[in-house]
Amino acid sequence: MNRPRTVIRFINAAHIIDHLFMLIFPAAVLGMTATFDLSYAELIGLSLGGFIAFGACSLPAGWLGDRWSRRHMMLAFFLGIGVSAIFTGLSSGTPMLVLGLTLMGVFAAIYHPVGTAMLVAHAENRGREIGINGMWGNLGVAFSALVTGFLTAHFGWRAAFILPGALSVAIGIWFAFCVRDEASPVAAAGARRGTGAGQVSMRLVFGVLALVTATGGVIFNASTMTYPKLFQERLVDLFASPESLGIVVSIAYAFGAVAQLLMGRVLDRFSLKLPFVAMTLCQGPLLVAMAYADGWAVIALGAAFMFVVFGQVTVNDTMVASFVAPQWQARVFALRYFLSFGASAAAIPMIAFIEPRHGLVGLYLVLAVFGALTFAAALAFPRTPAHAPKAVPA
Repeated sequence: MNRPRTVIRFINAAHIIDHLFMLIFPAAVLGMTATFDLSYAELIGLSLGGFIAFGACSLPAGWLGDRWSRRHMMLAFFLGIGVSAIFTGLSSGTPMLVLGLTLMGVFAAIYHPVGTAMLVAHAENRGREIGINGMWGNLGVAFSALVTGFLTAHFGWRAAFILPGALSVAIGIWFAFCVRDEASPVAAAGARRGTGAGQVSMRLVFGVLALVTATGGVIFNASTMTYPKLFQERLVDLFASPESLGIVVSIAYAFGAVAQLLMGRVLDRFSLKLPFVAMTLCQGPLLVAMAYADGWAVIALGAAFMFVVFGQVTVNDTMVASFVAPQWQARVFALRYFLSFGASAAAIPMIAFIEPRHGLVGLYLVLAVFGALTFAAALAFPRTPAHAPKAVPA
């Protein structure tokens, strides 16, 4: 039998790796234009395949996690994403770069459906553990800008892919020795269901979840992809080097980690609807403000926006953990992240089309419309019991 804390520590480490690796390219791309003789918008477009794979491959990953082995899938995650990152760092042309980024997306897709379900299965306090896990994932987002900026400034953009890739492979080998395989969730004891199912409309719950997952995916990916560019343009007189810019972007991202840690505790005590509405209410206004802000205000607004975006992610994951039976969780998480990352792939052509024509101002105003739709969906979400429902035998 695996020790729950050991499994959870590896799952938290995987969450850092997942988000860090998917955001290496947006930070490194600022130093890659000369190597590939392409503009910023053209290079960003090359990552589309990776983000499509990030969403599309979550469905088979979740199915395999439930039907085959979550442990084996997580081992494939650590080793696969690490080798893919090393391959990307060795790219000698755009076809190799596109292939490397796409393979990173394929293996990154494993974490959310499989890792989140594995976390929930070993957690004693779901809300708290989801919040802590979300915090580590957000630190991966924050470290992406910091680590990539440092490595690019001192060793070149290739090192920003190769060194983290080698670290992921090493952690995967460690995981293989420390975590043993367990019975498939499908083969485990009887079916279970959430007690909340009889108290609220499940069609409404999952309808709202589907909508906010799609709109939130576009907002999340477009904002995190363009934060380095936004801060570079608006803070050019304050922070010129890639390293200092990476530090500032990381500080903004770190506020999302605080949100997820706090939200995990709040969700164990209050109805899901209250924090859900609060987090989505702020998104549209903050995006409009960021569209026109300059100087130090960009840092404050960027940090506040990361707080509400990542706070909402914790709410969405808690919906699945609260209302879905354990043997179905990996597949429902897979569907949720298929919608989220599938929709987020639309952010890539959106950036490539809008940014050259209307700049980041136009892009952030369009994202504000998506923020308004997310808030409207949150208002329609039913009020749930103050304590997240636990899974009970059917």
